[in-house]
Amino acid sequence: MLLHSRSARAAVKVALVVVLALLLGVPLLAVALAAFAGSWNGVWPSDPTLAHLADALSADNLASISVSLQTALVSSIGAVAVGAWAALAARSARGRAARVIDAVFHLPAAVPSVVVGLGLLTAFSRPPLTLNGTAAIVVIAQTTLVIAFAYNTVAGAAEGLDPVLEQVAGSLGASPVRVLFTVRLPLLLPSIGAALGLAFALCMGELGATIMVYPASWRTLPVSIFALADRGSLFLAAADTLVLIAVTVAVLGLIARLRGRTMVR
Repeated sequence: MLLHSRSARAAVKVALVVVLALLLGVPLLAVALAAFAGSWNGVWPSDPTLAHLADALSADNLASISVSLQTALVSSIGAVAVGAWAALAARSARGRAARVIDAVFHLPAAVPSVVVGLGLLTAFSRPPLTLNGTAAIVVIAQTTLVIAFAYNTVAGAAEGLDPVLEQVAGSLGASPVRVLFTVRLPLLLPSIGAALGLAFALCMGELGATIMVYPASWRTLPVSIFALADRGSLFLAAADTLVLIAVTVAVLGLIARLRGRTMVR
């Protein structure tokens, strides 16, 4: 519905700000306050302290941060590589084959993460391929969960490519491989960067499948946060959450900067 009245548009904007504040601002504010709270017995916390943040940056938690970063980077790169390839394949295939590819790569988004975790745990807990208790099964779980988002992002951009550019390159004697690397992929770099950022952010916060398959030696930060909250250490869990947000935003900023350079080119 179009809003022609200035007062109506202003009311909609105010309502949107209020909803965003309630859904995003209040929870983030509560986490930030809890991270520096010595106690919280009233409406507002009291006895501010940096002890929780210092614990969040301890050697054990830094190891979890490192694990989260490594897992998210490998998983997101793998998901984007496979998802981009599938998106280009679906665009070239057309017809029933394209619909099958589209359905297969959207399936992980329709399945609960705990189902993915249980399926991987069952499939890879015995020969011929035993991955249970290794970091590889965590990477596979997170890759599986985010591949649909990577595929969908690149597929949408691939549908918008002008086929004339590829036809002109082909008419000038360029092979299909050269067309792929000199025409298609350069045009898709911004969307590939966006898919990488989205996949990385999702992997950094993934818990449902990860908590089912992770070995003790490969514990991500969300798993540590869940364990702390489960034990009632909410202030320390909040401090770990702030660290997780800061690290994720920093890497996303770097990805956005690199994506901006591809768009300029």
